[in-house]
Amino acid sequence: MEGVTHDYVRHGTATLFAALDVATGTVFAECKARHRHQEFLNFLRDLNACVPAELDLDLIVDNYATHMHAKVRAWLAQHSRFHLHYTPTYSSWLNQVERWFALITQRAIRRGSFRSVKELVAKIDAFVQHYNRSSGPFVWTATADSILQKIARLCSRISGTAH
Repeated sequence: MEGVTHDYVRHGTATLFAALDVATGTVFAECKARHRHQEFLNFLRDLNACVPAELDLDLIVDNYATHMHAKVRAWLAQHSRFHLHYTPTYSSWLNQVERWFALITQRAIRRGSFRSVKELVAKIDAFVQHYNRSSGPFVWTATADSILQKIARLCSRISGTAH
């Protein structure tokens, strides 16, 4: 396992919000200073502005409190084309954008030494632009049956019926 050197200095963090168009593989991404409901709402507003109005948006998100905040729910109630779907706990692999997060981590962020948050955000933005020029949809390698079996095992563990 890789670690950081003793003289590594972290110069801050950024929160990356991303929406993956599963049909084309393109990513809409924004870096924010924090990961609160306010930033998530700004991301949703920006996504709303850049996606053609006639299209519905099905967003797969985890169960993080930011995604379920009362102000987020109120905004979603006013924007009926948005449909949030929550992944079960420990099931991030069901969300294809998580695969994209792994790619950006491997190819652009991990082992990077950034002198500032601004430099980190610039690296992320450059990766997104480059990625979108040649993106394509992810191809599931698992069969539907194997996915359903994983879900059944997960549900069994969560409900406490498996020993």
